[in-house]
Amino acid sequence: MKNREPVGVFDSGVGGISVLRELIAVMPCEDYLYLGDSLHAPYGTKSLEEVRSLTIGNVEKLLEYGAKSIVVACNTATSAAVAILRKKYPRLPLVGIEPAIKPAALAKPQSRIVVMATPMTVKLEKFKLLMKQYEGQAEIIPLPCPGLMEFVERGELHSVELERYLTELLGNVGGKIDAIVLGCTHYPFAREAIAEVAGKEVAIFDGGSGTAREMRRRLAEAGKLSDADSLGTVKFLNSRDTEEERKLCEFLLHC
Repeated sequence: MKNREPVGVFDSGVGGISVLRELIAVMPCEDYLYLGDSLHAPYGTKSLEEVRSLTIGNVEKLLEYGAKSIVVACNTATSAAVAILRKKYPRLPLVGIEPAIKPAALAKPQSRIVVMATPMTVKLEKFKLLMKQYEGQAEIIPLPCPGLMEFVERGELHSVELERYLTELLGNVGGKIDAIVLGCTHYPFAREAIAEVAGKEVAIFDGGSGTAREMRRRLAEAGKLSDADSLGTVKFLNSRDTEEERKLCEFLLHC
């Protein structure tokens, strides 16, 4: 049996499990090694240099564990470090994630799109350039969401406090919202709560499925797709190595 080395998936915490779920849906026979850096979360409020250093260090850790490819399942870490990692490991199948602004803009011409993201993501040049590509097709409103990922890190996906937080956050936008882009991999876990506050007529987009398909393409191109005909395994690692963290990872994978 060939290519049973795991696909490495990295995130600043547990949010990247939303991307892991998409990867498993697209490539169910691959083995996965998920590394979350919850001890240092959130990345979205750190300096660019800190995020780069942490991301590169954690990706190197996954490679030491034998990962055959890397998914950087964190928008902030992607923007800060993926270009550097590609130069450092030119033959490594490596995929990052970016906010799904393109499908949101193409879905409905001249719509009003709110991009929910971490404070750092909305400040980065990569994000600004992505917005600029589609500013003629839609009104794109960046919305920093300090504190939202911490709800997910606590496993708090439905609560009065979360509803209050989202109501105030989206209320500050003002005016009609046609679509919301979830620009952090933690946010899909709060998708139901966001939809309840935003209203059922608001379309919600995230980049997880596109990232999973791109990783499959890159693995196939490199001849590294598993030839197994049975379901693969998932192993979790977390810098906050506690039983509570392991239970949270399993809960988010299957919820």
